[in-house]
Amino acid sequence: MNATSAGPTAPDQGRIVLLTTSHRVAPGLLSWPAWQALRTADRVLCADGAHPQLPYLREAGIRVDEAAPTAEELVDACAGGRTAVVVATGEGDPALTDGLARLAGSGRVHMPELELLPASYDLPGARLLDLVQVMDRIRLECPWSSRRTHQGLAKYAIEEAYELVEAIEDGDRDELREELGDVLLQVVFHARIAEEDTDAPFSVDDVAGTIVDKLVHRHPHVFGDETAETPEEVREHWLRTKAAEKQRTSVTEGVPLGQPGLALAAKLHSRVRTAGLDVPLPTGEGIGYDLLALAARAEAGGTDPEAALRAAARAYRDAIRAVEG
Repeated sequence: MNATSAGPTAPDQGRIVLLTTSHRVAPGLLSWPAWQALRTADRVLCADGAHPQLPYLREAGIRVDEAAPTAEELVDACAGGRTAVVVATGEGDPALTDGLARLAGSGRVHMPELELLPASYDLPGARLLDLVQVMDRIRLECPWSSRRTHQGLAKYAIEEAYELVEAIEDGDRDELREELGDVLLQVVFHARIAEEDTDAPFSVDDVAGTIVDKLVHRHPHVFGDETAETPEEVREHWLRTKAAEKQRTSVTEGVPLGQPGLALAAKLHSRVRTAGLDVPLPTGEGIGYDLLALAARAEAGGTDPEAALRAAARAYRDAIRAVEG
């Protein structure tokens, strides 16, 4: 992206290149335009002597001066058509950029050509690296977080999942984004704790690798040679590959009994219906059996009984508040 100054320019006033890099990309992995600018520059400067790019630039034969010039000094350095490249620090050198903007806006200085050149870009998901780094530091330095265990954190995973569902049902986009982050934190937190296990340690990369492998394997119509034109065909692929992976002896395996009752009943009925088993609902006295029958009927009709009951309960809550005034 080129940013030409607003002040007067002259052919012999040279060029200033502000080179930005992402700390989420390995140092030295720069774009070809960035390497070209660095190799052809008359002077390369960086205010941070510990900048992670410097060893790689010097290894490539590029001389880098550790200096923090003012805007005026940098403009003077470009006189006679010279090019100066500034390797921006992590903070982006705001004092320098503000100074250049003031000079350009004054109209009294013949400004060099100004160019902002991104040398490396964040890929989608790059901020996840920040989360992993932040979590690592918190685990090491926070008196509370450093003592947490999988067992101690389990209740928070449940709470955050319910808060996420509530944000979805409310349709609040800001709340949804925040609650997704809270759920993601639970995953990263547990993975960080798992690294310390002496018998079977694993990391967040292992967690991600496992789910990537699972997704690829269960989507042969996307990553393989099979085809699926409808959601029903996709579901068939999923169930078939899942059955081959798990080698379960019962359709009830993998159904968590700790989930809410209506959801549990609906899941069991779904497993039975999908497997084509003829298992009559148990009968007995009491509201529990009535609820079981209602949950099975809802699931068979394509309704999530847990979500339906929550929707009705929310309507009840609103009615209560209306009466309360």
